[in-house]
Amino acid sequence: MTHPIRIAPSILAANFSKLGQEVRDVVDAGADWIHLDVMDGHFVPNITFGPDVIKSLRPYTDATFDCHLMIAPADPFLEGFAKAGCDILTVHAEAGPHLHRSLQTIKALGKKAGVSLNPATPDSALEYILDTVDLILVMTVNPGFGGQKFIAAMEEKIRRIKKMVGNRPIEIEVDGGITPETAGIVTRAGANVLVAGSAIFKGDSVDAYRAAIEAIRTPAEKGRR
Repeated sequence: MTHPIRIAPSILAANFSKLGQEVRDVVDAGADWIHLDVMDGHFVPNITFGPDVIKSLRPYTDATFDCHLMIAPADPFLEGFAKAGCDILTVHAEAGPHLHRSLQTIKALGKKAGVSLNPATPDSALEYILDTVDLILVMTVNPGFGGQKFIAAMEEKIRRIKKMVGNRPIEIEVDGGITPETAGIVTRAGANVLVAGSAIFKGDSVDAYRAAIEAIRTPAEKGRR
């Protein structure tokens, strides 16, 4: 199954003093999804925001809220993030011992379920959950901080995951070091959702965001062809 290319700006790189306006502006500039990086200072070495912030952003757009939970444990907080307005909830395979249970909980909450793999986690971790997920998020940097350099070895990992997915209706997302230079690499390998933070929020206007999004989308589309 072929999904469209989607650009999902990570608001982690946005101006937090006007976060609602930033969300509205980047959607007006052509963003397909809004990527929400939730970090707990435990699973990853940083702390960002929780359900209350996401709930406050929800009125600013109807765009898909793509919530990446870099927290452990995740299960006790899934309902809170679902109620806050997230459309996709992605948990890390490394974050708890019962991945199936986490994914089933997300589905029971009426949300799309995603699973994320850190760079060093083998793609074989996905083998038994492929019929349970809507999205696979491949970390192309080690999670916890924005602005890191793309790990080149992840290109082949994306390629293997794409082969594993086969004809299942699963979207393949990449997060970390996504720029105009790496966008074509990941889509050629099989990804269709590209998360970018600093590469998009480097300007301070709708026009700047639009130019940055198109600078990623154009090579991403070309890479797929």
